[in-house]
Amino acid sequence: MFAMDDLTEYLAGFGEEPGYLDFAAFGPLSAAVVAESAAQEDLVRRARFGARDRLATNADRMRDAAAVLTGFRADQIAFQPSTGQGVTQAVYALAGGVLFSPADYPALPIAVARASEALQVVTPIPFEADGGRITPGGVREALTGTTMAVLVSAVDARTGAVADLDGIRQVIGDRLLIVDAVQALGAVDLPWDAADVVACGGQKWLRAGWGTGFLAVSDRAASRLTPVLSGEGGTGAGPTWDAVLPAADGATGMQISNPDQVAAARLAAAMEDLAHAGPAAVAAAIAARVAQVLALADEFGLPVVSPRAEAERAGIVVVEPLPERLTALTAALFNHGVSVTIRDGRVRLSPHAGTTEETIGMLRTALSAYATAVRPVR
Repeated sequence: MFAMDDLTEYLAGFGEEPGYLDFAAFGPLSAAVVAESAAQEDLVRRARFGARDRLATNADRMRDAAAVLTGFRADQIAFQPSTGQGVTQAVYALAGGVLFSPADYPALPIAVARASEALQVVTPIPFEADGGRITPGGVREALTGTTMAVLVSAVDARTGAVADLDGIRQVIGDRLLIVDAVQALGAVDLPWDAADVVACGGQKWLRAGWGTGFLAVSDRAASRLTPVLSGEGGTGAGPTWDAVLPAADGATGMQISNPDQVAAARLAAAMEDLAHAGPAAVAAAIAARVAQVLALADEFGLPVVSPRAEAERAGIVVVEPLPERLTALTAALFNHGVSVTIRDGRVRLSPHAGTTEETIGMLRTALSAYATAVRPVR
């Protein structure tokens, strides 16, 4: 069990301006990450004796922190600068059919298409998600005899729907399950051990900033993946002149260059912060804020098109006003300083555990102004 003081300490690390409800786009840096970044950059700036050796420990620290959160071993984890690069590394390492939804986050179908075009050993197997949601039943029906792997986002960026990783694991059998975790890790507590490969960036719910991420590869996946996009950083041996070394096994082999050690330290600090507070406790706090946002949407008559059941949603609420009312809603949010994502006629609101009552109050005021603006004249 985690003490309430641990969560309180975690919440104290939020420093964004009131009105910010856009963590699904990017998370303002946490206090722990800001402090870590300053310390690491000072180390680089001063370059005191031993600085290089100290910096070189950050990737190991990041791997240890990611292992705590995911259940993978530290040696199964490697630094990646983004979720997209991690996903691309995993997909390019495949040979065979890859089942995916074209409606998933663009990085996933693009990785499959590019790998197919470049290597001609990856066969795209697109399937239509059930109302935008990837479900175990939908995956089961779409499986073919040539399907080698299933590629899915743990949380859908457009709808906030949480994928049933355990359910998908059960229906795909021995096939590989490759998961994009960027909208999930730090927002919802999921069974990461159901996945064979997990790619996650740190710029959203982890609040570690851009340029931070990791790739986790199970032993089972490592035995089936061939590192294709592998460079000096993927040998696991450091710089080696006068010889071309083979790629290391697993996630390590899927590195092109050596890790950005300052970025690795930022990501490590963010994940250590989350582990200290407790992923389940943070997820519960986010769920409580999401419930408040849902209640406000209902109060002001905004149609909610994202999942309502707590087990089916993460930190995202999506509303879809009538087309003729979208401009009024956009203006009300903008005029009251509420940051959200507006795309394709929908408004995505994404609070975090540290979202304050002041921010919720600002949302209420904005929605009240919206309701007044669209109220029929009698």
